[in-house]
Amino acid sequence: MVARYVVSPNGGRRAHPDIMSALRAAAARGRAALIEIAPGRYDEALTVHGEVQLTAVDGPGSVVVSRPRGAVLDTFGSVCVHGLVLTGRDADVVACHTGTLTLEHTRIRADHGVGVHAKPNTSVTLRDSVILYGRTLFAGSNGLVERCRFTDAADNAVAVIEGADVTVRDSWIGGSRIHGVRVSEARAEVVRCELTGTGRAAVIADTRAELAVTDCAITATHAEGVMFIEQSRGSVHDTRVTDAAHGIAVASGADPVVRGCVLTGCRDTGINVQTSGRGRFEDCEVLDAGNVAVLSTTGGAPEVHGCRISGGNVGIAVTEAARGRFTRVGIADLTGVGLRVWDGSGAVFEQVRVERCPLGLDSRGDGGTKTAIADTVFRDFDLAAISVLGQSRVTLKGVTAERGVLGFGVGEDGQLLVDDCHVTAVRAGGAIGFGKGRLVARNLTVTDSGAFGLCGTDSAYLDVTNGEFTDCAATGARFAEECGGRLVDCSVTGTQGAAVQDNGRVDLVSLRTSLPVVQETAPPVERPPTVVNNFYGPVFNAAVYGAQLSWNNGNVIQQQTNEDGSST
Repeated sequence: MVARYVVSPNGGRRAHPDIMSALRAAAARGRAALIEIAPGRYDEALTVHGEVQLTAVDGPGSVVVSRPRGAVLDTFGSVCVHGLVLTGRDADVVACHTGTLTLEHTRIRADHGVGVHAKPNTSVTLRDSVILYGRTLFAGSNGLVERCRFTDAADNAVAVIEGADVTVRDSWIGGSRIHGVRVSEARAEVVRCELTGTGRAAVIADTRAELAVTDCAITATHAEGVMFIEQSRGSVHDTRVTDAAHGIAVASGADPVVRGCVLTGCRDTGINVQTSGRGRFEDCEVLDAGNVAVLSTTGGAPEVHGCRISGGNVGIAVTEAARGRFTRVGIADLTGVGLRVWDGSGAVFEQVRVERCPLGLDSRGDGGTKTAIADTVFRDFDLAAISVLGQSRVTLKGVTAERGVLGFGVGEDGQLLVDDCHVTAVRAGGAIGFGKGRLVARNLTVTDSGAFGLCGTDSAYLDVTNGEFTDCAATGARFAEECGGRLVDCSVTGTQGAAVQDNGRVDLVSLRTSLPVVQETAPPVERPPTVVNNFYGPVFNAAVYGAQLSWNNGNVIQQQTNEDGSST
């Protein structure tokens, strides 16, 4: 049987003048209590023991309980609060010390303090409530937050720490100076929530936390939309991030699973994986990223599958000794490069489509920079489909390049290995080696080139077996300067140009063609006149005429003829 108590500042039959007097009466009887509070402002601090329900009889907002300093509500037991406004400063405005606490249709204002504090081994539920300025802290407790608003928190709006387990659903979080939701050494689910205007990451998991984010909308954050760091785990599903510095970031050993997310208008990167971060990203979209759509850097190692990248500057970048595997990715309409692998990094690309980008792959760096590309299409590129520079190494298998300027290019000290690849409708050429680049190709076909099928210059080396060069306007293969190599079992067909322009440094083995092979003779080298400098002779600081010079001699005889014909 629940005992009923009435609180009214205006008095009345069996009414208590303040809330605490009703609470003391209820505690004395030791029974479950319902305390109905009449409208008004109550300047008191409430301490509640036992099974108690506090309710505003005239509905939410009609009862204000406040203190100029300190706590407003401390609970010990099983407590439910409905419709009250609780205002405090410089303290935990509401604290659940033991047992359970339910706050419904409640408004909490915490200036320079904590709005709600769920202490270890307690359970706190918030429904249809508003928390202003202060954070909601779950420390070693259980929690459920439904249909709440968290506005302008001075630090984190919701903090889940020290082994707590909390679910936040259908809520709005805005204007937090630090994070919207922070999970640290704890577990949290964030479902169907909207987060906006946070000073740092809208949602963050750190220190081995477990975080699940589902069907959320995150907008206008000053840093990351969602961030996993410090070996945290979890998932992000069906979430949209708009206008963040980084859409989803992973660092320092974290390893989440991200599926079905849309990251649009991110100012720097859409997906950012770094410092030994990992993660699996499936069926996501990155649209109009300001710098790089997907970045793996400084030791990052993500797996990206079935994603779409459109608009922005760079599609996928793997830099600074990072790694990555990318499968079934579509990349289109960029202003920069589709794929970038730099500086000792390694990347694997399979079943990728890169369309309408100036450059397909940009590979450069030391000998540890390695890229493998298979079953991939590059189409409508303004410059080249593949560019390999520095000492980097690239392997292509089953790659097609269509409609661009140059198919494949390797230069400086780079290495390019090509197997069963096709280049079609290029304005300049199919494949080129320059500098000291090395190109080894098997089953390379080049069709409808505006100039050459294959070209080598400088000191490059080209080794092509079973190559087919069809309808190349100028030449099937051209070897210039000191470039060397060989063509084995290759064919050149067409109606114009030369089959091979040979500089005498290439082996032609079983060449099939009806076009001419042209021997190119290197022009004679004009040697500069020999100049001998002797740095041990006399030094003249002005013009000298009619002088005889001798030095480095053991004996010197000098003879002078005078004007009268005599000599001395």
